[in-house]
Amino acid sequence: MAWGRSAPKPPPPTSALSKILPLLVLLVVLGGCAFVGYHIYLSMQKISSAASDKMQSKNMVFTKDGLKVGVKERKTESYVDSTQSLFVKAWNLSTWPGYKSRLWNQQPPESGKPEARKPFSRHASSAK
Repeated sequence: MAWGRSAPKPPPPTSALSKILPLLVLLVVLGGCAFVGYHIYLSMQKISSAASDKMQSKNMVFTKDGLKVGVKERKTESYVDSTQSLFVKAWNLSTWPGYKSRLWNQQPPESGKPEARKPFSRHASSAK
C-alpha cells in the first residue's frame, strides 16, 4: 500500500431478473402497440368494405386507376321516344290565344279548341 491506491472493489453481482426486466418491458410495450394497431387496421378494413359496397350500389367502383362511375345505359330510341312523347303532349294540351290579325285568319274559328296532333308512330312511318 505504500506505492498507490488500493484495488477497487468489484461491484456486487447483478441478478438475472435485473438483466431481463428491460427486455420484458420493451416486449410488453411493443405487444400493446401491435394489439392497438391491429384493431385499428381491422376497423379501417370494415369501414372501407362498407363504403365500397355502398358506392357499388350507386354504380361507382374504386380501381387502381381511380374512381370509375358507371352510367345506366339508356337506348337512344327510348330517349327520343320519351322526348317526342313530351312534345306531343305539350302540343295537345296547349291552347292558342284568340289573336286576330288584320292580314290573315279573318273568319272566326269553328271551335274554341285547336285540333290535336296525331302522335308519331314508328309503324306509320315504316309503312310508306
